[in-house]
Amino acid sequence: MSALTECAEWRSLLSHAEDGRTIHLRDLLKDTERSSSLIRSFDGITVDLSRQRATSETLSLLLNLADATGVQRMMGLMQNGSKTLNPTENRAVLHTALRAPKNADPILVDDRNVLLDVHEVLGSISTFSEKVRSGEHKGATGCSLTNVVSIGIGGSYLGVEYVYEALRKDPTAARTSNGRRLRFLANVDPVDVARALEGLSPETTLVLIVSKTFTTAETMLNAKTVRDWLIKGIPSESEANVVSKHMAAISTAVPLVTAFGISRENIFGFWDWVGGRYSVCSAVGMVPLALHYSFEVANEVLKGAHSIDTHFFNTPLKDNLPVLLGLFGVWNATFLGYSSRALLPYSQALLRLPAHIQQVSMESNGKRVNVDGLKVPFQTGEIEFGEPGTNGQHSFYQLLHQGRVVPCDFVGFCESQQPIHLPGEPVSNHDELMSNFFAQPDALALGRTAEEVLAAGGTPLSLVEHKVFEGNRPSSSILLGKLNAYTTGQLLALFEHRTAVEGWVWGIASFDQWGVELGKKLAGDVRSEIKQKRGEALSSSSSSSTNTITINERFNFSTRMLLEKYLSYKV
Repeated sequence: MSALTECAEWRSLLSHAEDGRTIHLRDLLKDTERSSSLIRSFDGITVDLSRQRATSETLSLLLNLADATGVQRMMGLMQNGSKTLNPTENRAVLHTALRAPKNADPILVDDRNVLLDVHEVLGSISTFSEKVRSGEHKGATGCSLTNVVSIGIGGSYLGVEYVYEALRKDPTAARTSNGRRLRFLANVDPVDVARALEGLSPETTLVLIVSKTFTTAETMLNAKTVRDWLIKGIPSESEANVVSKHMAAISTAVPLVTAFGISRENIFGFWDWVGGRYSVCSAVGMVPLALHYSFEVANEVLKGAHSIDTHFFNTPLKDNLPVLLGLFGVWNATFLGYSSRALLPYSQALLRLPAHIQQVSMESNGKRVNVDGLKVPFQTGEIEFGEPGTNGQHSFYQLLHQGRVVPCDFVGFCESQQPIHLPGEPVSNHDELMSNFFAQPDALALGRTAEEVLAAGGTPLSLVEHKVFEGNRPSSSILLGKLNAYTTGQLLALFEHRTAVEGWVWGIASFDQWGVELGKKLAGDVRSEIKQKRGEALSSSSSSSTNTITINERFNFSTRMLLEKYLSYKV
């Protein structure tokens, strides 16, 4: 790893960051030529980076670092399906293939053109979704299946929920989903089961189980719980008929799925070169979205994502939107030392975008070693959080303006999905929203001095410092035309590729996720203990001394105390 931190490009940026600490965005933004040089556009998206704490020289140095770390080469490896992109799992990274046209240049993995497989599955999804939506595929009692419950966790639902919420009030998508309901069940907490099933009838509900291996503990327990709900809710039909008509799966584990009772024709596959957090464009997302909004609407998401893929792979780095966002992410996190980043969509429809990108970014780039297994001598990844504006302004923006420095990404749209302009009001509701979208980045960048507070008048000297804003807080602004299926796909791909670029510069393996394994293993140990103790509680022959020894051997003191308290609670 020392080779990276000792290379000339890295050292130049360290020195440049130190030299620029006294420069304020108030001064940088006065330079219109410099500001103009930090604005880029592509296919209806404008990205304004002028409020980054950066000069034209900063950008040049970042591009030099991208060259030195082989970003362009890594992009080519991704595009061509090389397994070196995910070396710890020996897998290709090809979520971009999921949205490539059928007639695109072949992408070979193990000598097979994966586009053939992708479009075969898409064809099956189109056929199945149309049969369900038209009523040709009915439930066990002959009712149309108008409700869908998608069971999955993490990457098996967060991105899909982002798209679902983004399109709920889009006029086209709302029309195609009229009379239908889509729910997500992720948490193993039984309260989430109750919320997902509330108000639904088993006779009109289709259940999707999303699990690549069909072994994920939370997902499988939820799947069994909902299967039980279906069988008990339709007692007039055989269990086999209920499951075959009311359940489908997105999985690669066909034998396990069919053993569960799901018909082979209701299984939709994907591949090991699709990471969970990058699986929205696979059957993981396309099946529930096509069922709810129609295959045509879901396909527009693919087209939007493919637009950004094409731009990403074919545009020079200096004009490449995801590359520039990624390079400035590295600049802020590594060279300026900002550990957090906020994603602030000025659209209520994007309420789940921050949660999805939080997973994409933090699960990808939260790594302590590089691709060679050597400890990284700097922090990687950012702590991601966010909330739609203007709600966030009345929540955590106090910290953004006068507390810690947190680089922000603002996302806004020129046109609302649901425009309202009340008679007598000077501006429309969307104009009011967007007034804040344009004002907040300037407030963060420019701030307000004590002299400006005093010049405005009306402030006692004792309150002046309370009203001072230091400013110099970096942000990016991303402006699009209107939120629809196409632009939803564009945003998805934009942030996916930004994450990849950051990881390539840092030299880490962004596409594995070993960090989630330890907690799952320890949860399995606790699960076994709970299972044993629950069983012993029903048996008078159990030995309390044996129980105590087992717990003492397996768990540390604090865990033992809490576990014993939990097991002693009468339920």
